[in-house]
Amino acid sequence: MEERIPVLGEKFPEMEVNTTHGRMKLPEAFKGKWFVLFSHPADFTPVCTTEFYAMQKRLQKFKELGAEVIGLSVDQVFAHLKWIEWIKDNLGEEIQFPIIADDTGAVAKRLGMIPAGATATARAVFIVDPEGKIRAIIYYPPEVGRDWDEVLRALKALQTSDAKGVALPHKWPENELIGDRAIVPPAGTVEEIKAREEAQKKGEIECYDWWFCHKKI
Repeated sequence: MEERIPVLGEKFPEMEVNTTHGRMKLPEAFKGKWFVLFSHPADFTPVCTTEFYAMQKRLQKFKELGAEVIGLSVDQVFAHLKWIEWIKDNLGEEIQFPIIADDTGAVAKRLGMIPAGATATARAVFIVDPEGKIRAIIYYPPEVGRDWDEVLRALKALQTSDAKGVALPHKWPENELIGDRAIVPPAGTVEEIKAREEAQKKGEIECYDWWFCHKKI
């Protein structure tokens, strides 16, 4: 199999995986839904444990956005099962999302998840839309834990962009310049610039300049 990070906009590759919830076919198992697949380096490790605890705490927020969550590492399924049992018994959170047991490393290699010179997966995140297209890819090294609130923000921003035909600014919806407003895609013709000027006069949009306009959504 080809070992590379897929390109944004590509279809998530079809594969059958073994998980803590049984055999699953991806992306078919989540057909018509957004899903977030994330990898972690290893079970029974401190940083990964904090990530799983935090993800379970936020799982309902992902579901409220119509998204499913699935984890992955190159551990065997019995290790996953024992680890999530430990998390429940010691930390009080029951991990409710499936975890892929990629003990052969085939899935990780196919998705380019294993860093150069390593045998375990990096902290990768793939956000996939209801059509099975990869819309966002985020990578962290093993020594740095992720912020699931940022992944939630990215998911919501993608959904908003699709629904409203807008772009979203830094740290949206808490941007320092325009708050929770959305950015109108840049004009590409003289006619579009004139249309922007008219829209601004009508109060439909606000602009710093014709190439930087924003509006309420």
